[in-house]
Amino acid sequence: MAVLNRLLLGVRARATTTTSYSKFRTFSSPCSIVNPEADLKASPPSSSSSLLGSKPLPLLQDHHHHRHPVQWVFLGCPGVGKGTYASRLTKLLRVPHIATGDLVRDELSSSGPLSSQLAEIVNQGQLVSDEIIINLLSKRLEAGEAKGESGFILDGFPRTIRQAEILEGVTDIDLVVNLKLREEALLAKCLGRRICSECGGNYNVACIDIKGEDGSPGLYMAPLLPPPHCASKLITRPDDTEEVVKERLRIYYEMTQPVEEFYRSRGKLLEFDLPGGIPESWPKLLQALHLEDHDDKQSAAA
Repeated sequence: MAVLNRLLLGVRARATTTTSYSKFRTFSSPCSIVNPEADLKASPPSSSSSLLGSKPLPLLQDHHHHRHPVQWVFLGCPGVGKGTYASRLTKLLRVPHIATGDLVRDELSSSGPLSSQLAEIVNQGQLVSDEIIINLLSKRLEAGEAKGESGFILDGFPRTIRQAEILEGVTDIDLVVNLKLREEALLAKCLGRRICSECGGNYNVACIDIKGEDGSPGLYMAPLLPPPHCASKLITRPDDTEEVVKERLRIYYEMTQPVEEFYRSRGKLLEFDLPGGIPESWPKLLQALHLEDHDDKQSAAA
């Protein structure tokens, strides 16, 4: 991990090393990869997903045969649901879910040396600097390696071309899932987010019902309401205001969309348009990833 730290903390330009993150171990998954020989690019297009690229996705390899743990990235605008779907997949695949947003919030609550600097950045809707994010991510990966973690799904990193280049110099990312949702739904979702101040549970009070028109489909996303014992303890994240959310979306489109092209040009980008809430989207996402969930048949209804 010392090599990883030097790469992540010391790179000030494009990463040129070919060092691989070879210490990751294999994993045993309760899911199966359907039709591992298939090329998703050749699959019939659907309204929920499409692949832009010229070569087969690495996820379609048989991971059990190649003894290679998944190393995936989730991209998408703030509030699209990266954390929700990434965390479900990490449980299914038995790999850690590493969300840089959570790392930042943990640092904020720790009253550590970076907390005041981070508070100002986050409350203004600005992106945290590469150096800070890389520092936090490096510490998280080091701690995970010490615990014997294998593979990962990254959520919220990389957000810039520079971060993507650094990550490419550290490890070989298998797949990048780009979640997409209409901007009006994104705004409503962000403004409806709530957190239980006692248990830390994440909920959403927004009921999104967008009628279809001019040939475009409608979109319905039911609220994710808390259990009764959390209902009176809900709080709103300080950065979930309309002004801050709109600024975060503007920055995302400006700085992060080029990252999509970075991975698209490498044949690793899977674009997935969310058709609705979790019950509609989860089974279709599994289908797009050629995965099956044998253990949790009711997960889509959660």
